Amino acid sequence: MSQEPRKITKDELGQNNGQDGKPAYVAFKGRVYDVSESAFWLYGDHLGAHQAGKDLTDEMELAPHREEVFERVKEVGVLV
Repeated sequence: MSQEPRKITKDELGQNNGQDGKPAYVAFKGRVYDVSESAFWLYGDHLGAHQAGKDLTDEMELAPHREEVFERVKEVGVLV
């Protein structure tokens, strides 16, 4: 029996912004990822261009990489 994915609200996503010891979560296409362990997301800041705690779906069009980068980080749930 597979476990249902954890449901994460926009409020919870916003609270997990990588500040004050909190994990750094980002959302993309309805899925939420923990980017805390990535050196590219120090203190919830991605190279001065993006902040953790947000849905980055629309911002990915401007990124120099594609969505395959999310394969390298842990998925923690779905955005509801």
